[in-house]
Amino acid sequence: MKKNIINLFGVLTVMVVLYSCKKEKYSMDALTTPSDVVVTAEVVGKDATHPDGDGSGDVIFTVSGNNAITYQIDYDINDAVNMVLIPANGSIRKKYTTLGINTYTVTVAAFGKGGAATTITQDVTVRSDFAPDAAIVTNLTNDASKTWVVDENVAGHFGVGPWDPTVITPVWWQAAPHEKAACCPCFYSATFTFTKVSSTNYTLTSNTPQGAFTKTGSLTTLPGIPGSGPEACYAYPGGTSSFSFVPPGSGVTPSPLGTAILLSGNETFIGYGALLKEYEIMELTPTYMYLRVQGTETGNAWYLKLIPQ
Repeated sequence: MKKNIINLFGVLTVMVVLYSCKKEKYSMDALTTPSDVVVTAEVVGKDATHPDGDGSGDVIFTVSGNNAITYQIDYDINDAVNMVLIPANGSIRKKYTTLGINTYTVTVAAFGKGGAATTITQDVTVRSDFAPDAAIVTNLTNDASKTWVVDENVAGHFGVGPWDPTVITPVWWQAAPHEKAACCPCFYSATFTFTKVSSTNYTLTSNTPQGAFTKTGSLTTLPGIPGSGPEACYAYPGGTSSFSFVPPGSGVTPSPLGTAILLSGNETFIGYGALLKEYEIMELTPTYMYLRVQGTETGNAWYLKLIPQ
């Protein structure tokens, strides 16, 4: 019996050695570059009377091409590159929210076998009209000027969750009351003054006596912030810029108030030095404001609770 076991072990050993010596052959699909890639931009509501659309800002993009497996699109070459996967049917809808008539340079990448790609660009001109509810303007600006601060006294005055239109709460983390006071007092001393200059002209002044609460380098758009370092308070003089009320671009359906605050430049911010400048209004009363903004890291949403100063 022992001899049989030894012989069996020897046979298995030989089989393993022979198998391990067998050469495997691998091959890669030939590179196939997509050709004849075409992008069609249908501006919703466009006609002879409305050459730039109906004011919704909606554009339906349809792409096609030979030897293309997938497509990705970047909606505006002038902002941060953000390639979005186009559904298999080749059609995707985008809402542009910058007010007025604007021209955007759109980039589409078509990918073929082996990862070969063809990239094309195309301009689209679209009009976006938006009038916020009068109560939103009154609650935010007092129809003149109103200053807000982060409400450090409540839990969740700062929170983080996924940048996902189906999850609109800070499910990953919520700050405890006064949590940032020791490391980052500027988070609580900074003030944000919203002013109604006219029925179509609004400004925001970010006042930062102890600096700006932000990350560094490429993780912030605030000028003058160091190129590296931890999340902290950094010397920053503050500033004033215009802002607009726009329909939210987050994709949350339905959006709680259907309104967002879009800052015009990098010199201002609300609460935290975020990369993007569109703050969706989740809730707004005369004494309370709850905002959602796409966070510094891709895939993050930040939540801020503010109260009048």
